[in-house]
Amino acid sequence: MTTSQTTGTGAVLAAVEGVVGADRVTRGGLGDNTGLFRQREVLASVKPATAEQAREVVAAVAASGGAVSVHAFSTGRNWGLGSREPATDNVIALDLSDLKAIRDIDVAAGWAVVEPGVTQGHLAGLLADTERMVNVTVSTAHSSVLGNALDRGVGLRHQRVEDLVGLEVVLPDGEVVHVGWWPEDDRTTPVYPHTLGPSLVQLFVQSNLGVVTGATIRLLPRPEALRVVRLNFTPDNLGAATALLRRWVAQGLASGVPKFYNPTAARGYGSAPGQFLLHIPVDGTEASVAALSAILADEATRSGVFTEVSTTDATDPAAQHHEVTSLVERSYLGDPDVTDRVFEQKMGMPADKLDSAMGFLFFLPLLPFTAEAVVKAEELLGQVHADTGILAGGTGNVLGADLVDLVVAMKFDRADAQAAHRALDRLYELFSEQGFLPYRLDVDHHGWIDRVGGRPSARAFARRLKDSLDPTGVIAPGRYL
Repeated sequence: MTTSQTTGTGAVLAAVEGVVGADRVTRGGLGDNTGLFRQREVLASVKPATAEQAREVVAAVAASGGAVSVHAFSTGRNWGLGSREPATDNVIALDLSDLKAIRDIDVAAGWAVVEPGVTQGHLAGLLADTERMVNVTVSTAHSSVLGNALDRGVGLRHQRVEDLVGLEVVLPDGEVVHVGWWPEDDRTTPVYPHTLGPSLVQLFVQSNLGVVTGATIRLLPRPEALRVVRLNFTPDNLGAATALLRRWVAQGLASGVPKFYNPTAARGYGSAPGQFLLHIPVDGTEASVAALSAILADEATRSGVFTEVSTTDATDPAAQHHEVTSLVERSYLGDPDVTDRVFEQKMGMPADKLDSAMGFLFFLPLLPFTAEAVVKAEELLGQVHADTGILAGGTGNVLGADLVDLVVAMKFDRADAQAAHRALDRLYELFSEQGFLPYRLDVDHHGWIDRVGGRPSARAFARRLKDSLDPTGVIAPGRYL
């Protein structure tokens, strides 16, 4: 469908209703968000039923000549960073949660073509009892695989952006392109995301250069066996425990993404008050898992650093370990907790209540994987607590021997929102001063993109791309570019 160029938002909304039907357009804002960020001026929320309808909505908005913009989201569970809220005002929200088709899947070759509304629980359920699994997170099973990957979320195996091998993208003028690897009916080719020439998949990660309506996701081989070695320690041993963990990761004793939790975060996983917690996954064959787990447990015990050392096996019904650890193990094996028991224990409520019942903010910096950096980061969280009264949980996702993604989470009563946002501002300031820069931004801190988003020449080049593809700002102005 096309529409004549207009400067009136009413005409744009009428055109959009003509595309999807009036019953799929809700006038007004998007409602509450967990972070209690400033509510933007959202003209309407549009819920297309198909990828083609999503394309036609973008084309209709593009024909308005810049009267309004489109802000797309998958399932809206971008908790702590803005939920469904856009970065700027005067937008039409494009709710892609009804695009929930798994269009194609090849378990043997290791790929699936999914739409934005496909949840990690849905995709994992299709893979149950197969040789493949999806790289899941410990968030709710009802969160989007694609939405989280496009914002560089971290799964339990690696950063989810590594799972993106091909994208279907609606460009700002309504044209649809397929970049990276896409299945072909008439021939079989190896799954390889880069093709020849410039690699274009990453161009649409954390960008507003297009609306992604589908993706080829890599499916991972399922390990034959897995255990999580669970270690507790006191705050005075944080540096020593970090040094040991880095050595184990560097020497190949761990698999996937090991995690460490400060005492505030560790409470959600059943740890005693005041204790830090490590989860070290080990996978492979039965024999290799048994051997490596024993080595880790022996070295941890002999170090004298840890107050508790245990290994668990989620496939053993006789194992005596904490229920939450068993559910975490299942997640490392690609089976998300579809009952959301871990999520509810951490958050204190079901996922569908989160946006309206509590305050929740995320800050997501990257740290060098050194004892000094990890200790310094925990000191900064203590400083923010002293300055604002807000106590933050810190979860470190180990992304190799040199890098940690630190997830700083603040849960608070909604009456304490002002103090929590002061704490968030202090986190940005203090961590950036140390060179611990965020790799994802919430909707109220997009102005930081020029302070922490790389060299000015690179930022200028990215904006030239945006201006060339989207001169009237059709798609999510202010979102990373």
